Amino acid sequence: MPVNGTMGKDMTEQTARAEDTAAPPEAASSANTAEAPAAAPDPVALAAEFKDRLLRTLAEMENLRKRTEREVADARVYGVGSFARDMLAVADNMRRALDAVSPQLRQSAEPGVKALIEGVELTERELQKALEKNGVRQFNPRGEKFDPNLHQAMFEVPDVSVPAGSVVEVVQPGYMIGERMLRPALVGVSKGGPKAAPGQGAVNDNADASRKS
Repeated sequence: MPVNGTMGKDMTEQTARAEDTAAPPEAASSANTAEAPAAAPDPVALAAEFKDRLLRTLAEMENLRKRTEREVADARVYGVGSFARDMLAVADNMRRALDAVSPQLRQSAEPGVKALIEGVELTERELQKALEKNGVRQFNPRGEKFDPNLHQAMFEVPDVSVPAGSVVEVVQPGYMIGERMLRPALVGVSKGGPKAAPGQGAVNDNADASRKS
């Protein structure tokens, strides 16, 4: 009997230890859930997302390329605007100096003075060529219909022989740079004559370019 009692006691203690070491059902369930692998992404959806990102990136790069090309072209054409505007004052002074020399004075001038006048004329021509080479063009609107986008009216001239609103005198020629106005022409405008019909009068090629800009 003592032996059997001892054996029963030992079996009871072993059973209790086994129950203590066994994981509770909740813990076992949590462990199984944590170890479960995540669902694999859909290959078709993933490929579509990457394709969309690629197309967006390519479109942005193409827009950036075009914008950069436009900026470079504008800088090439209009980058000399400030310098060209300063050079116009030099061209104006040369023209005023030449206009001050009357034909009679030119004929009666000494050879040295004639050579000086010819040198100023040559310099003026070279300056105009240099401006044109850099996209700066002069325009003279005499005989055209007055356009406030291109011309600046300085005074009115009573003249019934030409349509009212026509440019009858150019005080200072205008200049274009590329398709933009660099300096308007200073002009005298006729008044008193018949009204100009729509579209009447010569149209300077630079006018259309200025309106487009």
